[in-house]
Amino acid sequence: MLKYIMAVLVTSIVWTSCTQKFDAINANPDASTTSTAPWLATNMLTSITSDDIASTKGFCGPFMLSKYVLWTERQEDLQYNKIARTSFGRLSVLRNIAPMLGYAANEPEGLKNSYTALAHFIRAWQFYQLTMQVGDIPYSDALKGESNGVIKPKYDSQKAVFIGILNELDSANTLFATGTDFSGDFIYKGSVDQWRRLTNSFELQVLMQLYKKTGDADLNVVNRFKDIVANRPLMRNYDDNFAVTYVNSAGYAYPWSSTPIQLNSFSGQSMVGATLITPLKALKDRRLFYYAEPAPAKILAGSLASDWDAYVSIEASDLFANTTSSRNEGNFCEFNKRYKDLFNAEPVGLLNYWDIQFILAEATVRGWITGTSAQSYYAAGIQSSMNFLASHTPAAYNHGMEMDAPYITAYPATAAVVLTGTPENQIKQIITQKYLAGFLQGVDYNAWYENRRTGYPAFVLNQNTNRNIPATKFPVRWLYPQLELDNNGTNVAAAIQSQYGGTDDANQVMWLLQ
Repeated sequence: MLKYIMAVLVTSIVWTSCTQKFDAINANPDASTTSTAPWLATNMLTSITSDDIASTKGFCGPFMLSKYVLWTERQEDLQYNKIARTSFGRLSVLRNIAPMLGYAANEPEGLKNSYTALAHFIRAWQFYQLTMQVGDIPYSDALKGESNGVIKPKYDSQKAVFIGILNELDSANTLFATGTDFSGDFIYKGSVDQWRRLTNSFELQVLMQLYKKTGDADLNVVNRFKDIVANRPLMRNYDDNFAVTYVNSAGYAYPWSSTPIQLNSFSGQSMVGATLITPLKALKDRRLFYYAEPAPAKILAGSLASDWDAYVSIEASDLFANTTSSRNEGNFCEFNKRYKDLFNAEPVGLLNYWDIQFILAEATVRGWITGTSAQSYYAAGIQSSMNFLASHTPAAYNHGMEMDAPYITAYPATAAVVLTGTPENQIKQIITQKYLAGFLQGVDYNAWYENRRTGYPAFVLNQNTNRNIPATKFPVRWLYPQLELDNNGTNVAAAIQSQYGGTDDANQVMWLLQ
């Protein structure tokens, strides 16, 4: 019996010792055993940019739907207007907000205010992206599973969601104004001044999306817009862009680059579409030479890379067989080589200074604000886009058509570009220039949202290739996620019924667009 007890004791000691050694060996010495507010801030900002800025083929998806890009690997749904179900996955990152605020609670007041402001901004950003896709979404009950046990959140009306987003941005502005610079931010390096400018600029974008709701007293769209412009700081130049800057490291290089540290196997599948190339050529806009490569067939025929006619427009809605034939014949334009050759071709913006200038120009034309001419805002947007490209494009990649300071200064006032005519024509010009500035920028379907909102720039509807049903219409929304139908069916069914008469399809017009 004593031998048995001793054997058990020895075995227990040996097992315990081995387990302790195993645990020690398998502990990651670089991993933190506790979280911090800065770490969680970094995690959430990384998630937002990962949600919105994919790499290689995924990076091109939003630009296919917006007709910037054609694809020749196969017939892509987004290029031909087929929109499927979305995902609510972007809301999962918001679970980190409560822990971040818990850690920040013990910080000095200024830091606590900054992290609380960041939380409001991130919530507003994520909820905005989702409601823009489907309409009504869970908002007031969202993410209450751990705190309140609400695992099947009810849906809020899209109007209520937008009111919540606007209020959160107002709170973020107030808190950033009394905050101090904080850690964990790779966008602005913790500058509360720049975060406050982004917050207020983003609120202008949200309000412009509500332009059909100016008569709604609860939203108070025009007065909110006026107050922000008159009393709050906004983005000052493209250094304030909400953008990701890339480095020469695997996984952190420009999304379209193909370098030794990041190979891009899809770079031979893309083409630049006519919706971008045609107006650039018509307006003698030298951004064409910074965005695209000349058509190989034109160069073989003797054209120069600096010739406007060396750039061929391929319509995104053409038959897939025609577009692949054009590529095989060399009658197409590839992305400018800098996007593939350079690990840091340019920072990719989710919201840019020039976007805000175009929003201010549109608001002026609509009579929401006064004091500065629409032409001034419009010119600033164009010039900022051009200066950004000029500063990020080595001379070897502009095909001998440099955008120098005199050209950039003069361009917005040229006869073909200057704002003119009726208010509707001026809005068409503004949105067109916003589109021209958005190539491989504004990655969250922004150009498609603008077309959906205003009809500009006009997209060609080809019933022979349109994969929407019916083929006589462009889609206007995504469908609700299958996981919601499976796990929160009663609430999502109620939302579909109240908005769309019980039919969840891509042609149903959400409240925002009515």
